[in-house]
Amino acid sequence: MPVKTKKRESNNFLVQGAILAVAGILVRLIGLAYRVPLLRIIGSKGMGYYSTAYNLYAIILLLSSYSLPLAVSKMVSVRIAKNEYRNANKILRAALIYATIVGGIGFVVVFFGADFFASSLYQMPLAKYALQSLAPTIWIMAYLGVLRGYFQGHSTMVPTALSQIFEQIVNAAVSVGAAYYLCEMAVRQAKNGNIKAAYGAAGGTIGTGAGTVIALLIMIVFFFMTANKRAKNIKDDKTSKKERFSTITRILIITVIPVIASTAIYNINSVLDGMVFGQSMKALGLEEETSRLYGIYTGGYLVLVNVPVAIANAMSSSLIPTISRSFSKGEKADVNSKISMVIRFASIVSFPCAIGLAVISVPVMRILFDVAEDAMMASFLMIIGSGVVVLYSVSTVTNAILQGTSLINKPVKNALISLIIHFIILYILLFTFKLNVIGLVFGNIVFALSMCLLNARSIRRNLYYRQEMIRTFLMPFICAGIMGIVVYFVYDITAKFSSSNVILTMVPIFVGAPVYAILLIGTRTISKNEILQMPKGGKIVNILQKVRLLK
Repeated sequence: MPVKTKKRESNNFLVQGAILAVAGILVRLIGLAYRVPLLRIIGSKGMGYYSTAYNLYAIILLLSSYSLPLAVSKMVSVRIAKNEYRNANKILRAALIYATIVGGIGFVVVFFGADFFASSLYQMPLAKYALQSLAPTIWIMAYLGVLRGYFQGHSTMVPTALSQIFEQIVNAAVSVGAAYYLCEMAVRQAKNGNIKAAYGAAGGTIGTGAGTVIALLIMIVFFFMTANKRAKNIKDDKTSKKERFSTITRILIITVIPVIASTAIYNINSVLDGMVFGQSMKALGLEEETSRLYGIYTGGYLVLVNVPVAIANAMSSSLIPTISRSFSKGEKADVNSKISMVIRFASIVSFPCAIGLAVISVPVMRILFDVAEDAMMASFLMIIGSGVVVLYSVSTVTNAILQGTSLINKPVKNALISLIIHFIILYILLFTFKLNVIGLVFGNIVFALSMCLLNARSIRRNLYYRQEMIRTFLMPFICAGIMGIVVYFVYDITAKFSSSNVILTMVPIFVGAPVYAILLIGTRTISKNEILQMPKGGKIVNILQKVRLLK
């Protein structure tokens, strides 16, 4: 491949990743914004019901169709690289049939099994209302995942990005409105506080379904808008390799199963956390505190951790199609270049986020929680556990690296080993040391750390990739540490003049971001050539040269 073509493909990979990353951050910020009124309406106990239902919904989604975008994009991208547009279209048809079957099964399991899951597994019987409200969303998400994967396989993230943004906007509006309405209905019916919280949690989950419907409609619009181009490509397809529909279906299933397995195991730890936590609290005679503490953990700590991790998820979605094409062509140097690029990007972004979240955790949690005791507990969890942002970011992109190559089974093995280690440590922390919600944080860190180490070993041994450590990890950590000190002093000074939690959050962020950028450039952690490869890199270099930060 000519150098210019490689550079253009690399730039497109970064641009598409940046588009999806921006959308991911916007989605998470909207999510944070609506969590504030939602928490105020349903309270920490209601958030416990909501989180319980959402976690179980997430694992059923993982087992059914969550990994369809990844699998479809991987398969489609390989065939597009070979101009096999007819075969790519067959993949779409096979995936839609698969989505119909697994989505329907997921809906039936969650809707009719809601009472069993809520009562027997989580010790929170009232979470069943929220679970039943979420059941139809599983079916809708299956179709949505297929269409997102199809477009990502064509190396365009715009449809996915726009659908995610509108999905979250509708989700936010409907969740808050439905939660408020159902809580008021519970009050009018003279229901007790627990029933009110459960109804409110169900209202919150209704918003998830409404947002998914809007997202699917947007993807359908994009699909029809590109119909003429798709028909032309299929008509011009002169390839002699015409795969049978049955063969395509078999390959799809073979591709989906290990992806689903690795993603499910990778994410099932949150579901196990909830179940083990519920059982441990029951053993300690603290059943009444279960939903409140779990709501603080999921509605405060985990929600904030997932905001910066969204960037790694976006880069992973962008990476898999392009690395699959390079790997299928045997371009080892290009594959290693992309591996280095995406790991460095994840590290550079995640370190300041982790340190920043720890430093300003108090005002952020006070925004989310109106009960001072809940806010302080959530802040403490963030201080001791913010480092998981780095671990999850790196493990997410290394998962994508393995899934984008022929090593698709490696993440399954690594996730299973990590899950076993996580479960053993978590059980000891909860039942032996009785750390309750703090044990969840430490267990989360153990799982993510294990994934990072095992994925790194798999990449080194199978792709013969040697990870550079100083500029990838050490220097970003040092720069982020200095930034954290600056942010702390800014926060301390700001607190003397204002008690507004919004101001105490935003001022340190606005100061910390440019400080970190200047440190990265000043220490040569990021080079001029690396900046030029970024979206709008030329303009960024011109600005930096004008202010004499770059030669």
